[in-house]
This record gives sequence, structure tokens and C-alpha cells, in this order.
Amino acid sequence: MLEIENLSAGYSSQNVLQNVSLCVGAGEIAAVIGPNGCGKSTLLRCITGQLKARGGHVLVENADVSRMELRSRAKLVALLPQFFAGDDDLSVYDTVALGRTPHLSSYGTMGKRDLEIVHRVLDATSTSPLATRRIGELSGGERQRVGLARALAQEPRVLLLDEPTSNLDLRYQHELLALVRKEARHQRIAVVLVLHQINLAAAISDQMLLLQNGQTRALGTPNDVMTADNLQEVYGLPLTISFNAQSGRPQVQSAWVFDE
Repeated sequence: MLEIENLSAGYSSQNVLQNVSLCVGAGEIAAVIGPNGCGKSTLLRCITGQLKARGGHVLVENADVSRMELRSRAKLVALLPQFFAGDDDLSVYDTVALGRTPHLSSYGTMGKRDLEIVHRVLDATSTSPLATRRIGELSGGERQRVGLARALAQEPRVLLLDEPTSNLDLRYQHELLALVRKEARHQRIAVVLVLHQINLAAAISDQMLLLQNGQTRALGTPNDVMTADNLQEVYGLPLTISFNAQSGRPQVQSAWVFDE
């Protein structure tokens, strides 16, 4: 579904990413973690085609994203940013319907199938009760669900999420990621999720990519990647790893305290 092989990319004369590889299959979730400046956002820009690779390639369904027209890319790749702004004056329904734009004819009229998809994603994201409200009236958590609904309305094969929970409280974090996981499984979408919240990343992902200075420090299952050696080396902090009693998934805990 998504294949990134030996990807190198950057800005001006400086490379930010060096020889990064990642494959995400249909229905899988890959979490990308690492400190600020390690190349996470650059990786997403390469997948969306906003930034051209200097080496390697990014393929979606065996097609190079850098060679696609914008409309073709929008049919395959959707992005939910850290904070979904939208147009404050638009209704939730109209905002979500904009996700169908890449699939519409030049007349821009939605057909029966387009309407069905809009209603399906509104229901799937529990935003149907908000359909007539304006974006400017919504809370941060509601906005993010609407943003996810619009991204899903694109019917992407690859869904990118850039720190989508950073401004949300615990309840909305759980709800949003649960929706992402459900849609990924049911709609067979490959998901790439960038998160600073490492424990959330480990809880939801099938595989994790840990970046350090633009290079791959570790790639594999959460248990493979979430080791004290890996995380202490990358983040420069004393850390310990425990395991969730219910899921068995790794969780990181800091082993330091503030001085009095």
C-alpha cells in the first residue's frame, strides 16, 4: 500500500532525512516517533508529495507520489494536521463534503455515491449530530473529529496524521485514535501517525519507526522499538519500560525527578 524505500530529503543544501524506509500495508498503523527536528514532519511532506525526495522513493499503490498530479494524489493520500482549522463559517456537513472534491467532475456536483460516503463518515466519526453547526462553534475535540471525517471522505488509501491529539484532553485523545484504528481496519487504510506521546503511539500502532537525526534508529513492533536503550539514546533521558497489564504493550516512564 505505502512503500518508502531509502528516502532522503531536505531543504536548501541540507538533508533532513537519510535513507529512511517504511512499508505500511492496508489496515495497518505505523507510528513515527522521535524528538523535535528528527524529520517526522519532513517524512509526511514527502508522502503527500509536497516535498520531492532527493533519493529513494515514496510509492502508494505502486505509483510514485512525486510524479502524480495534485488531484490524483488527493484521491490516494489524506492528511489530518495537528489542529484542524477549517472555515469557521462553513457547516460541519459542507466541510466534510469538501473531502469529496478530488472525486468530483468539473461541475463539482455530488452524486448518490458521494452523498452516501459523506453520510457514512459523519456516522463513523460521530459527527452527524454536529452536521448543521458551524465550524467556529466547535470545541477542539469536535474540530479534530470533523477534520478526520473530511479526510476519510476522500477515501484515501493512505491516511496521515500529524500530532492529531496534542491539543486534546484524555477523552478526546482516546476517542480520536479509536476512530482511526476502526476506520483503518474496516476500510483497509494504511495509516502513518506522528506522535510525541510515545505511550499512545505504542498503544495503537502495529509498527513503530523511531527517528534520530533524520535516520532510522529502530523499526519494528512496539516491543522491538520501545526499549530503554533505544529511547534513552534518542531522547537523552533516563527511562524505564513497563508493560500494560491488559494489552501487554510497552509503556515508557521517566526515571528522573526535579530537584527541590
